[in-house]
Amino acid sequence: MKNLKYLLPILFVFTIFTACDPTDEPVIDETENLIKVQEFRNETHIIEVYTESGNFYTGYNNISIRIKDNATQKYLKNIAINWMPTMQMPTMTHSCPKSELTKVNESTTLYNGYTVFQMTGLDASGWSLKFMYTIDGVDYMVQDTIMVLQSTRQNVTTFTGTDSVKYIMALIEPNNPKIAINDMVVGLYKMENMMSFPVVENYTITLDPRMPSMGNHSSPNNTDLTYSMVDSMYHGDLSLTMTGYWKLNLKLLDAQNTVLKGEDIVDGMVEQSSLYLEIEF
Repeated sequence: MKNLKYLLPILFVFTIFTACDPTDEPVIDETENLIKVQEFRNETHIIEVYTESGNFYTGYNNISIRIKDNATQKYLKNIAINWMPTMQMPTMTHSCPKSELTKVNESTTLYNGYTVFQMTGLDASGWSLKFMYTIDGVDYMVQDTIMVLQSTRQNVTTFTGTDSVKYIMALIEPNNPKIAINDMVVGLYKMENMMSFPVVENYTITLDPRMPSMGNHSSPNNTDLTYSMVDSMYHGDLSLTMTGYWKLNLKLLDAQNTVLKGEDIVDGMVEQSSLYLEIEF
């Protein structure tokens, strides 16, 4: 008992210092606020794919991925990775606009990019997603089918301009519209070929939002969208004065201000532009 009397304080001090070891690193959940959509597997790795909703939808998709080693069950920190979404149709195969996959800032294992799916693939037999990556000089590949759901409103549109070029335009922001002047962000791409959709730079997108159910009225303080070199997107101001369904009437102008698609809204004559996106909140 006498020895135990002196041993207990020593154990208490040891426990305190062990629990407060400054070398312990906090566990950070790098996928917080993300939901896993799907896992892609080969013999050596598992690629986990995440979005905020847990699904892929038509339009703009912000996608995060990380790779787990099957043998060690650890997530890999430094990889060179690329991807290719592909739609297999009965008579043709095509891809869609996409970004590169890059390491998320302040993350050790998470990579991020975006795709713009221009059509659905509800039965998981149309769209597929392939990842190509290199680890320590060894090349790997994994591919699987994916399901792309239809968005509720038109947040992406494909059209041919008066210049005979096929374009894809996607609404990116506002993702959560509010009664206010919202930051509006749009992605604009052209079909270079069936597998390549580069960003279109230095055009102008005019904006005229209207509420068809409320006499097709517009709103004040909107600004046209112009190209930003910072993120390769088009930015403008979208004024939403009340909740409900809004049709975002647009015109696309090239660098010489030639109208490639869309019309001005003239009350009593032209109710909507042939180029538009939709928001409802």
